[in-house]
Amino acid sequence: MERASASLENMEGLKGKTILVSGGTGFVGSHLVEALVQIGARVVVPYRSMDPNSYFFTEKLDKKTILASCDLKNQKRIFDIISKYEVDVIFHLGAQAIVTTAYENPVETIESNIMGTTYILEAARQCSRVRSIIIASSDKAYGKTKEKYTEKSPLQGDHPYEVSKSAADLIAQTYYKTYHLPVIITRFGNIYGEGDLNFNRIIPGIMQSVIRKTPLHLRSDGTFVRDYVYVGDVVSAYLFLLSQGSKIHGEAYNITSGETYSVLELIKKIEKKLKKKIPHEIDNTSNNEIPYQSLDNTKILKLGWKPKYSLQATLIRVLRWYKKSYRV
Repeated sequence: MERASASLENMEGLKGKTILVSGGTGFVGSHLVEALVQIGARVVVPYRSMDPNSYFFTEKLDKKTILASCDLKNQKRIFDIISKYEVDVIFHLGAQAIVTTAYENPVETIESNIMGTTYILEAARQCSRVRSIIIASSDKAYGKTKEKYTEKSPLQGDHPYEVSKSAADLIAQTYYKTYHLPVIITRFGNIYGEGDLNFNRIIPGIMQSVIRKTPLHLRSDGTFVRDYVYVGDVVSAYLFLLSQGSKIHGEAYNITSGETYSVLELIKKIEKKLKKKIPHEIDNTSNNEIPYQSLDNTKILKLGWKPKYSLQATLIRVLRWYKKSYRV
């Protein structure tokens, strides 16, 4: 597939390596797993539950990977998997990633995101074979601001989801600085693309609204600003950072396509591209969410990575996937 092939440059060194992808059955994780399988890596995917409608299953990735039942809150099980399969590289994407769920169930979010990250790092510390750990943090780890985030911006989330990402990010830094663990931290904007089944997110919600011909409900007032980055660029960035080796261990990187819109601006942009009106209703029910988020990605651009996709270039095929692959 084009998405993966664009990300596989200079990755022959991963062929035959054992790579664990926590969250590998999820939206972003499944695209990463797909690319790693194409490279020829031996991919281990811990899972707690599975959705037969997910991209992971529609692309038959369950037939191409090692599946290991595991709750990220189970420290012993995480260690058992990493040690048993002699894991070389870890991509830690596993998390409770839904903002509205975090509001309703903060304890589960904090336990999964903070302790789950800690258990992954601790297992890697005890298994000296692990040579690199890529941690998926988030732009939400930065908390509320009126300016673009740089990697030097303080981590100060105060919503349950935000603070879980701030804390997990800081814990990853702690394991690098204290135990010299080979950690690399990634902070992305809003990720979209084929396979995102969380229809509370704005782009899946728009796809659902277009296909069903029903009004789109906005939980904000429509003015909230976010970066949008296509999942193919996310996978490309993960593999690029891994290819840089030990020289970037301990570093954090903001990763974005540079496309920044308010919710209402995004709707207008998609309406223009699809040549369709998207009726929407402003519910304004969000609680303590960040009004403005945008990432400065200068650091990773200077390292040599750059985004390859735009909303204009990917939107039609994303909509096509929702029409074909999932009954919205």
